[in-house]
Amino acid sequence: MSSYYFSIIGTRDNPLYEVEFSSFKSSSSSSSTPPGISQFTDSVKEILPFVSNSSLDLIEDAQWSTSQFNLGRIDSFYGLLVYAFITQGNIKFILCFESSTTNNGNVTQKYDENSIKQFFIEINDLYVKCLLNPFYAVNDAITSPDFDLKVKLLAKKYL
Repeated sequence: MSSYYFSIIGTRDNPLYEVEFSSFKSSSSSSSTPPGISQFTDSVKEILPFVSNSSLDLIEDAQWSTSQFNLGRIDSFYGLLVYAFITQGNIKFILCFESSTTNNGNVTQKYDENSIKQFFIEINDLYVKCLLNPFYAVNDAITSPDFDLKVKLLAKKYL
């Protein structure tokens, strides 16, 4: 199972929301960890926010070279792939996950870029609904349990 780290970064490069989870689509039934529970090692868990934050410069460079909101794969760092999406309001969605490598060092693709794109599009819709809440201000942390649940349901659907 692949593990994922998803974060929403505000316009002031401040984290608004973070979550770790694993794929709900099990590749083998012999795994002892239930689906949805992150399987990152402790050393990887420590660097995930830093990898996400370090990709912000790459995101800002990429946003001016394309008219697309989905920036796709923008970086990789020691086996972690980094995908990004930018909203109309300059809020950044970042998805980090482990890539699988074969014995000869080649990356095997166990993920679907269309699923990641669809995940970002639906998260954008969810974020816009959050913005419509009169009690929410842009760049405030998103602490709603409903938002968290819906993000995890979208992850279950697409990742």
